[in-house]
Amino acid sequence: MHSFGSELGMESYVAARPDVFFTGADGSMRSNRAFCQLAGQYAVDLFIGSTLQIDGDGHSSTVTRGRLSGFGGAPNMGHNPGGRRHPTPAWLDLIETDDPLARGRKLVVQMVETFQTGGKPTFVESMDAVDVARESGMPLAPVMIYGDDVTHVLTEEGIAYLYKAQSLEERRRMIAAVAGVTPIGLKHDPAQTRRMRSDGLIALPEDLGVQRSQATRSLLAAKSMADLVEWSGGLYAPPARFRSW
Repeated sequence: MHSFGSELGMESYVAARPDVFFTGADGSMRSNRAFCQLAGQYAVDLFIGSTLQIDGDGHSSTVTRGRLSGFGGAPNMGHNPGGRRHPTPAWLDLIETDDPLARGRKLVVQMVETFQTGGKPTFVESMDAVDVARESGMPLAPVMIYGDDVTHVLTEEGIAYLYKAQSLEERRRMIAAVAGVTPIGLKHDPAQTRRMRSDGLIALPEDLGVQRSQATRSLLAAKSMADLVEWSGGLYAPPARFRSW
């Protein structure tokens, strides 16, 4: 196991735990990021990430108006590298054809709530990243993970197994089915949703034996940021905006 990144407030904890983190003489973390990214592209079977916006095609970005966050490891780790020749059971399991030259796929999962704090929808018709690129003169929109690399979208509404989609239109229908009452989710067709559930293209909580009423915060190990601070022995110092005490 190797951590190739950190977050604000972890400095003292990292310095105190050289048994977990690779640290230098000054106690700060030495991430060896280039090699971690290389391993992440060609050796990791599963990437699970979250994001701030997803469009109807499954493209996602953490770049929104006035905010740029998380645009580091995800573009490298959260994609399916075409040059991979390292077969593993998980990688091979995503082959959906009998073609003897078919390749496996890295599992790339986007796990999000359909709405964020303040009632902002996560699923949008056009990402802010497109406008940010246009207004800033960027040659490319700052997309975190392109839709054709995403194999699963997981929300509180269900799971869309996008790697099973046979066309772009089918991918769009699958995403809409788990997008809730967002602008994208409102486009879903209930009849198509029933068919996709039957065909195993999407799964709702009840299909997985999950009772929605039992999915509460009480199931979380840490009930608050204060719990994380306590478990760290007081070494974790979360930013002020995450403190409620």
